[in-house]
Amino acid sequence: MNNKNAKKYNNIKLFIGIAKGIISFFAIIAFVYFEYSKELENYLRNYTENQYLLLLLFVVVVGFVSSVINFPVKYYTEFYLEHKYELSNQTFWKWIWEDIKGLMVGSVIGIPILLLFYWVMLTFGDLWWLVFSIAMFFISVVLAQILPIIILPIFYKVTPLENEEIKNRVLHLAADVKMKVQNVFQFDMSKNTKKANAAFTGLGRTKRIILGDTLLENYTEDEIETVLAHEFGHYKHKHIIKNLFIGTVTSFLTFFIMAKLYELSLTWFGFSEITQIAALPILSVWAMLIGLITTPIGNIISRKFEYQADEYAIKTTGKPDAFINTLEKLTDQNLGDKEPHPFVEWFFYSHPSVGKRTERILRT
Repeated sequence: MNNKNAKKYNNIKLFIGIAKGIISFFAIIAFVYFEYSKELENYLRNYTENQYLLLLLFVVVVGFVSSVINFPVKYYTEFYLEHKYELSNQTFWKWIWEDIKGLMVGSVIGIPILLLFYWVMLTFGDLWWLVFSIAMFFISVVLAQILPIIILPIFYKVTPLENEEIKNRVLHLAADVKMKVQNVFQFDMSKNTKKANAAFTGLGRTKRIILGDTLLENYTEDEIETVLAHEFGHYKHKHIIKNLFIGTVTSFLTFFIMAKLYELSLTWFGFSEITQIAALPILSVWAMLIGLITTPIGNIISRKFEYQADEYAIKTTGKPDAFINTLEKLTDQNLGDKEPHPFVEWFFYSHPSVGKRTERILRT
């Protein structure tokens, strides 16, 4: 795949993503403004007066209708495009099954959070944002801990890494950053995609280093070492802790601003109470608008962290050529845009483009 195909692939997904976001934004406003949300709430009250059950029914109906409407776009972007550009290994039914598993896992996690959110709103009134922010912090920590040991195995077969040479290099890198590593894992990423990746997952005792089998099969040991050194660079610079702090502060501020704007705008749509179920979609509108500010700021910080991790990888391994080659290969394999438009990179990219990363490495 050449860069022309990569740029076309990324531009299509970017255009659809932006269009979907804009349409969703105005669809939610219309849903509330034209009182369809009130009509739906009133209709569902024929089946239950329990506020919590009513909320669940409301979310299920809205979610189901949204899924049906969005299915053609979802199919095009997640299945058709991935096959057209030879990135997917899934059959249609395997794609559907993975989506169903995602829905089930999301429901098991999301429904209690949804009910907790509404309980907090009913119990604490105008201070719901503070209590819920605190609750979400602890929930996030728990989810981070169970991700590698409970959630990830639902989607992938995770096994101890068999390559002893790579394992030894990992242990050497871990020792340099004073990180205890009991084992390194690989997972069958190839069952879904031809893309490659490696990452740290988990928190505390559940911390794991995982490598996709697509990475192990297509890269040399030196190249894999540089990828892992980059990941250890994040640990060395305490990016995980910093991201947790930044995420927590951002979460508190976001919920605070959302709460104030939500209260302010209730009367615009004919509501009087923050706990009215039909009014809750308004929160999504404000979340989208706030996201227009927090997304690029978060990405600026993320790109800075990526540069720092790159520098650590070069310093630790002393293999800049292998790392540059790895970045080029990963970009080609994952069909990334090597030279995105500056604004697109500034707003949407959590990682610097491969061109800028290579430039920085050559200057180091």
